[in-house]
Amino acid sequence: MSRFSAEREKVILASVMAANANPGWLTSDRVEALTGGHGMLNIPVVAVCNVIAAELRRGISPEVKFADAVRQPIDDLLTKSIAVATAAGADGANAALIAATLLYLCGANAQVGIPAGNRKLGSSARMIAGVSRSGLAAVPTAKMNNKISGFAAVAAVYEAMMKGELSPVQGRDIPEGVGGGVMVGHGALGEDLIFPGMAERGAAIGTKAMMDAMSGAGMPSQKFLSALFGAAAILEIIHPDADVAEEYGPYGKVTSAFVAGRSAVRTAGLPEKIHVRITGKEVETARLIGDLGLILKDIGGPTVIGIMALDEIVSVFEEGICGAGAGPVNPPLGHICGDAVIALMCLLQDGSTEQSVARALRERRLGFSFDPETAMVAMNIVARKATQICNGPVTEALIMSSTPMVTKALHARAARSYDDLMAGKSVGEIVRAMDDERQLLVEKRGSEFLTKVKGTTIKVHFTKIGKGARRSSKMAVRWLAFDPALDADVTVGDKTIHMEGIINAVIPEVAQGIGKERAPFLTALAPIASELLLAGNVIMNVTIPAVVAAAMGKMSASDAAGEAQSAGLISAGIPGTKAKAEAAALVAVETMAL
Repeated sequence: MSRFSAEREKVILASVMAANANPGWLTSDRVEALTGGHGMLNIPVVAVCNVIAAELRRGISPEVKFADAVRQPIDDLLTKSIAVATAAGADGANAALIAATLLYLCGANAQVGIPAGNRKLGSSARMIAGVSRSGLAAVPTAKMNNKISGFAAVAAVYEAMMKGELSPVQGRDIPEGVGGGVMVGHGALGEDLIFPGMAERGAAIGTKAMMDAMSGAGMPSQKFLSALFGAAAILEIIHPDADVAEEYGPYGKVTSAFVAGRSAVRTAGLPEKIHVRITGKEVETARLIGDLGLILKDIGGPTVIGIMALDEIVSVFEEGICGAGAGPVNPPLGHICGDAVIALMCLLQDGSTEQSVARALRERRLGFSFDPETAMVAMNIVARKATQICNGPVTEALIMSSTPMVTKALHARAARSYDDLMAGKSVGEIVRAMDDERQLLVEKRGSEFLTKVKGTTIKVHFTKIGKGARRSSKMAVRWLAFDPALDADVTVGDKTIHMEGIINAVIPEVAQGIGKERAPFLTALAPIASELLLAGNVIMNVTIPAVVAAAMGKMSASDAAGEAQSAGLISAGIPGTKAKAEAAALVAVETMAL
C-alpha cells in the first residue's frame, strides 16, 4: 500500500469511527434528553420491548387468567415492564399504558372474569404503577399541531344519555328491584338490548364527536384515536365486559367491548382487518379498538407524549392507521420505535433469531423508506441510546439490522469527502452536493412509493427550498425548518402544476377555500416535503465532511463544522449541527495524532 493510500485509509477510518463514536453526533435531535423521557417516550417503548421479548422467549405466559390468586405471571411482566419504562423517564400512567399495550399486542387479554377475581389488563398496570384512576375526559390525544382531550367524546355521550337517546331502554321503565343486578346484567334485557345497544350508539357518538372536535381545533380528524377515544368513552359507562346477544358473535367470545370497537371502527372508517408488518398476522380492528379502549379507560391519566407513544406502537400495522415511525417517511427521532415493536412481534415467532429479524427489518426499510440510509441510521441511533436503559433481544436485532448500512453510508461519505477535498473542493461544496442528492433521492423514491399506493402517477420536484419565507428573524432566516420557502412542480395523474410559496401562501389559501383544486397536489407533495423538512434527524451529510476535513488538517474542527452547517440547507435544518460535527471532528483529529 502506498503512503498516500495508507493516509487515505487512516483518515477515512478515523472519521467513520469518530462520527459514530457517539450516536448523538449523527443527529440534531436531542437524543440524550429522550433517555429521560423529555419530549417523547420512544426510548421507554424500546426498553419495554426488550423486557417483554426476553421474558416471553423464556416461556413466561402473558395470559391474564381468571385465577383465585393474588398474583400471576402477567403481574410480574407488568412490574418489570413498568419499572424499565419508568427508568427511561416515563411517568407512572405513561409507563402503565406502554406496558399494557405492548403486552396486549403480544397476546395478553384485555380482561377476564366476573366480579370476584375479575382482572383487567389496564387496571392491573395502573395498580402496579401506583397511579390513580383518571377519567377519559382528562386524557389528551396525541399532538397533531394541536391536541384535544377525551372530553369531546365524554360530553357527547353524556348529552345523548341525558336526552334518552343512548340506551334502547330507560332505567325508569325497568320494574323496581329488577335493575342493577343479575336479572338484567346476565339476562336478555342487559345482554341482548341495553349493553350492545349502548355500546353501538355510544361508540358511534363518541367517535364522531372526537372527529368533529379535532377538525374544529384545526387538526386532521385522526381515525385511530377518534375510534379509540369513542370506544373508551362508552366503556366507562356500560358493563365493559358483558356478554352480548349471539347476533354479535359466539357466546363467551364477544363482549360489549367488541361491539363498541366495531361501531367505532365503522364510524371512523377504519379497515375491518389490519396486519402486522413483516409477519402478516391479521388482527380484527374492532377487537383491537375495543380492547385498547378498555385499557385506556382504566390506565390512569397518560399525558400527550404517552398517547403519542401509543400511536407509534400501533404503527406496527401495515395499513398505517396511525403513527409515523414505522412508515416510509423518516420522522424526528423521538417518533422512532415502530421498528422495535415490529422486531418484538417477529422475535416471538417460532424459529426466529435476532439475525433473521435483523435481515427482515433491513429488507423492509430498503424496499419501503423514502431514504433507506437515513432510516437505518435513525434506527441505529435510537437502538444504541435505548441500550443505556436496557439491552435485550430487540435492541440486538435493531443494531444488527442497521449497523451494516450505517457503516456503508458513513464510509462512502468519508471516502468521497477525502477524494473531493484532495481534488480542491471545499467542505461547503461537498455538503451541498450530498444534500442535493438527498433531495433527489427522496423525490424519486417518494414519488414511486406514492404512485404505487395511489394507483396513479405522482411526481414531485422542489424547484426551490429556502429559508425565511415570511419572517426576517435570525432564527427564521438561518434554519430551514422554522420558516421554509418551498416551490414545486407536482404531477397527479396526467396533470402537472407549479406552486410557489407552498407553506407560506398556498396551504393557507387552500385551507380557507381559495384555489381548492390545488388540494390533491398538496396532498401528494406533503410526505416528501415532510421528509426533507425533518432532515435534521440524521446529519451525516454535515458531520462526515467536517470530520474528514479536520482529520486531514485542512481546517480546524470548529471552522470545518461551521462551514458544513452553513452549507447543509436540508440536513442542518434545525440548530445543533455545528456542535455535533465539531465534537466528532475533535475525536478524529486526536486519532490522527496518535
